[in-house]
Amino acid sequence: MKHIMKSERIYLRPLQKSDAQNVFEYRVDPSVYQFQSWQPATIEEVEEFISTRIVGEPNLPGTWFQLAICKSENDALIGDCGLHFLLNEPEQVEIGITIRRDYQGHGYAKEALELVFSYVFEDLHKHRIVASVDPRNIASIQLLERMKMRQEGHFIESIWHEGRWVDDVIYAILDREWKIK
Repeated sequence: MKHIMKSERIYLRPLQKSDAQNVFEYRVDPSVYQFQSWQPATIEEVEEFISTRIVGEPNLPGTWFQLAICKSENDALIGDCGLHFLLNEPEQVEIGITIRRDYQGHGYAKEALELVFSYVFEDLHKHRIVASVDPRNIASIQLLERMKMRQEGHFIESIWHEGRWVDDVIYAILDREWKIK
């Protein structure tokens, strides 16, 4: 992705190693990571995370591509969004999003996902976007539903997370559904 996706309040760009400190600061916040599968313990883990998520260009099957979510007015990094280009299902993309606690509840996640959905469906011509969410994460479920995604499955105790089994709910949207939004 050579260009930056932009809206009025935010822009998205590839995450960079220089973002590691900022990413570490919000990703170690328990209110941010409580429902996520990855919580870094060190800056080095964040640097490794970034280096494995930036593979050059997006849309390479079997890779994740991580985007920084930045405020337009001051370039502040307020979160990140991952796009997983599925190895065995190249017409589908899995997404995940993390927003810094002090920016949650202000519509930034929805704005970022609108940019990502437009990119995935209109530029990459993908068929389907999927998201996996812990059913206890009510805010994320509400976000996915505001994005017109539908719940397609609820897997009982299917993920081992922090020493216990937790449920996993799958949401999805098709390109034709996004176009009529």
